[in-house]
Amino acid sequence: MDFVVIGGDAAGMSAASRVKRICPQTSVIVLEKSMDVSYSACGMPYNISDSDREIEDLVVRPAKEFQDKQGIHVLTGHQVDRIDPQNKIVRGTTLAGDPFQFFYDQLLIATGASPMVPDLPGFDLPGVMVLKSLEHGRKIKVYLKKNQVKKAVIIGMGYIALEMCEALRALDIDLAMVKSRKGLLPWMVEDLARAVQDEVQAMGVQLYPGHPVRRIESAGTGLKVICDDLTLDADMVLVAIGVTPNSSLAADAGLNLSVEQAIGVDPSLKTSDPYIYAAGDCADAFHEVTGKRTWIPLALRANRAGWAVADNVCGKTVKLHGVAGTGVFKVFGLEVARTGLNLGQAERAGFDPVGVTIKTRSRAHAHPGSSDLWVHMVGDKTSGRLLGVQMVGREGVAARINAPAVALHGKMTVEHFSQSDLAYAPPFGPVWDPMLTAANQLLKRM
Repeated sequence: MDFVVIGGDAAGMSAASRVKRICPQTSVIVLEKSMDVSYSACGMPYNISDSDREIEDLVVRPAKEFQDKQGIHVLTGHQVDRIDPQNKIVRGTTLAGDPFQFFYDQLLIATGASPMVPDLPGFDLPGVMVLKSLEHGRKIKVYLKKNQVKKAVIIGMGYIALEMCEALRALDIDLAMVKSRKGLLPWMVEDLARAVQDEVQAMGVQLYPGHPVRRIESAGTGLKVICDDLTLDADMVLVAIGVTPNSSLAADAGLNLSVEQAIGVDPSLKTSDPYIYAAGDCADAFHEVTGKRTWIPLALRANRAGWAVADNVCGKTVKLHGVAGTGVFKVFGLEVARTGLNLGQAERAGFDPVGVTIKTRSRAHAHPGSSDLWVHMVGDKTSGRLLGVQMVGREGVAARINAPAVALHGKMTVEHFSQSDLAYAPPFGPVWDPMLTAANQLLKRM
């Protein structure tokens, strides 16, 4: 059997490795358009913040190692241009301009996602950067090393923007952040978003939400970010306004697309073509709370989906459960986490949502080192189901968010969750864990 994979990062290499392990007789070919495979993209902001570290430290396994140790044919610099489902052929061009084609019995599309870049003047100027691939991270590190970057502007205020905000401040770069919509994190309830905003501003970052960027201009050796009523000077600009799934290859092949133009897949990761799978940031998933299709690019999902594809390719029927949208990131001294739905999402999904926000402490009241911790919890008034949780604090957030995430997968009610037997010791939390306190307060409103 010939198994061909388009894309050599998390989903693609997870699938390729597992197929070769389970079905060693299978021919496995991975076609990757860049020169990088199997790297920790999530670690890039932290690597960039340390000028002494090499970006290559993030490579988990080089391409040659997959060939030498597992017999996987990893072909870097191979851009797939077309899928021919009728004849089961993929065609493309190498970086050297040479055409290639491969036949497949089973195909996996793991093309990931790309940073969104506005179609506006100046966004293609030198010094205007994005961050998604290892090559992006490499270019940023080289630019910072070769140029005296004293001031930077980040366009956007999402996950990557805030992680890079911390990274650039660690390099003693003056920083401003600007975005078109109001509010720092529009998906987050106001009290929690304000805590994040206060932390960012306390670190000397200037925030300009509600200022649409119109263009970027060269200004001597620097750049100017031009808004209607605001101009920001910079030596470097990072565009971090979100990502979009790389689904055009699938669309051109006649495969069905789904929400946000992601590739539509069933629980076994099959597309509308029975011989083609899709996994990772290019593919959709089913939401555990709503039961509807969603697109939430997540690292764990990508790896897990790659495994599931491999099992199915090798003849074992595997169907994945959905996602709850669980995520966490660090910004300076704060941990910021979420799982499930916020009030607006819950209402649009047809629930009768009720929310509550509490401010509590991260440790027992008499234990030293305690700090503020905010929890926002959402439940459905009609069914009693837990629908979502957001958290912000200096400690304990990243671990705590996993409890409501599991509860969402288990379709637990708020009342049931409020009776969970959660661990307690003074260095780690109050007797009534913040999760339980929030659940008890939410019950009163429901």
